[in-house]
Amino acid sequence: MDVTISAGPAFAMGTVTLPPGGSVRVEAGAMAMTRGDIRIETSAGGGFLKGLRRTFGGSSFFVNDFHSDRGGQVGVSATLPGDMAKVAIDSSRPLLVQSGSWSASDPGVDVDSKWGGAKGFFSGAGLVLLRCTGQGELLLSTYGAIVPADLAAGETMTVDNGHVVAFDEAVQYKVRKAGSWKSTILGGEGLVAEFTGPGRVWMQTRSTADLISWIQQVNPQETSNS
Repeated sequence: MDVTISAGPAFAMGTVTLPPGGSVRVEAGAMAMTRGDIRIETSAGGGFLKGLRRTFGGSSFFVNDFHSDRGGQVGVSATLPGDMAKVAIDSSRPLLVQSGSWSASDPGVDVDSKWGGAKGFFSGAGLVLLRCTGQGELLLSTYGAIVPADLAAGETMTVDNGHVVAFDEAVQYKVRKAGSWKSTILGGEGLVAEFTGPGRVWMQTRSTADLISWIQQVNPQETSNS
């Protein structure tokens, strides 16, 4: 995938250049611009997408496939301000990606949202892990800057769940409380993921859960008893 990332790290946009006959798979709503010979197909499953379905707040997530017969460009941006990074995978190195961080990928990458190996990994409705397999590259987007880490064999790292972006499937992990119940309730720390290498882990410097909590504090919604 030929990607140029510009306007980062705060407001990154990825421009994917498609050769004649090329295509790219993009999260619905992530397209910022197209240039040249570009046509679009939208789907929620079956065939080319092999049953890709995602749910957030009860609404289905669709994905768009952009194709070009003569060559063109597709600009991709995220909903929240942050950075982007291009990541390569192959058949020996599947990647697990937080659903809100997958923006685009090569057609040779399979994105499976039905994988059930990490149910409850993230707090908050609709956040799941996508299992990305195959051969090609992905475009990850983050809220805030993206921070990669390469763990050596046996090396551990603990990351707040809201800051996890992606990690190699080979990396061992477990989800636990940040500390005691007292620190969890009073200290503001919730669930964390403990990773053990070898393998790659990507973090983001901001948390969408923290953003939601802040909005609720400064703009509380009154509930009606009627």
